Amino acid sequence: MLSPLKNLFAKKSKGIGIEIAPERINIAQLRRQGQVYKLDSYITEEVPEGIFEEGQIVDSPALAEMIRDTLDKNNIKATRIATGVPMRDSIIRIIPIPAELTPQELDQMVKEHEAGLYLPYPRDEVDLDYQQLGLFQDEDGIEKTQVLLVATRREVTDIYVETFLQAGLEVDILEINSFALIRTIREQLRQFGSQEAAVLVDIEFESTEIAIIVDGVPQFSRTVPIGTFQLQSALSRAMNLPTKRDTEMLQGMTIPNTPADGLRTGATGINPGMAALLRVLGELADELRRSIDFYLNQSVDLEVAQLLLAGPGGGIGQLDEFFTNRLSLPTSQVDPVAALSLETEEEIPLVKRPGLGVVLGLGMREM
Repeated sequence: MLSPLKNLFAKKSKGIGIEIAPERINIAQLRRQGQVYKLDSYITEEVPEGIFEEGQIVDSPALAEMIRDTLDKNNIKATRIATGVPMRDSIIRIIPIPAELTPQELDQMVKEHEAGLYLPYPRDEVDLDYQQLGLFQDEDGIEKTQVLLVATRREVTDIYVETFLQAGLEVDILEINSFALIRTIREQLRQFGSQEAAVLVDIEFESTEIAIIVDGVPQFSRTVPIGTFQLQSALSRAMNLPTKRDTEMLQGMTIPNTPADGLRTGATGINPGMAALLRVLGELADELRRSIDFYLNQSVDLEVAQLLLAGPGGGIGQLDEFFTNRLSLPTSQVDPVAALSLETEEEIPLVKRPGLGVVLGLGMREM
């Protein structure tokens, strides 16, 4: 059986990008007109409760039926798709390999020897792919090549492939969601130098995926169990409202410009719901600080240039100012529509744009 990740770094083909998340599916079909990208189709549908549990697909037939119905309802005829798995289900490592190896020797060494040193699972239980990066000299002056290794447990890739097969679709590309997001904003990432790191903060439904990126390559990754659901749940409980999976309420919020120590001393003039929301955001900021400090302590002559907020929670009003004040780091909300100079038939609100990064990146793989 061929690895479902075998096309992770392959060339583009023709199809659609489908992002699967616990709360919704997003579908995008793009095409290129000269130097401009045009969004032919963008569809988002809410995923009913019970299809996912703790971020994992538990009802594959129901999800497959939903995907098929959504495509049919919107008259989308593509049969090949690109999709992604969450970063938390994957292992991403940069490993050094002797530079003098032939391509065949490199392949054998990565897959049969080196991979096993970096995987927390038996080699025969994962699907993996790799990409050769640049050359460097180690501390002994020996020339080596950096290899980006990506692996996912086979039980995870199997459930994704099986779900789409049940929906009558062929998985052409199966990659990591964060790679798709990086592809979407790659021009923005190019503004940073080789000694500058960008911290990509992808605030999803049940978690936040943190990726520290240097020269367009993720060097460090971590998943924190704080997402839009946890944010809205805290808000709802404080206001004595029922907790709902629909987090649309968050997109109408604006985070007040509160001093960094305001949460600890008790800021005045903030309603209980906002105070609860700020406390959870404070916890997320603390996790971000720990991740950044951990990485910088292992890296020489490297500084964090900017935090980039993405995902469904990345567009919350003034969230960039909150993290700038809390972490003393420049922070901005990504805008994939502007980053790609994307032509759309309908205007996409700014608050929703950070949540389009993954699905647009997947769609770019299938133009």
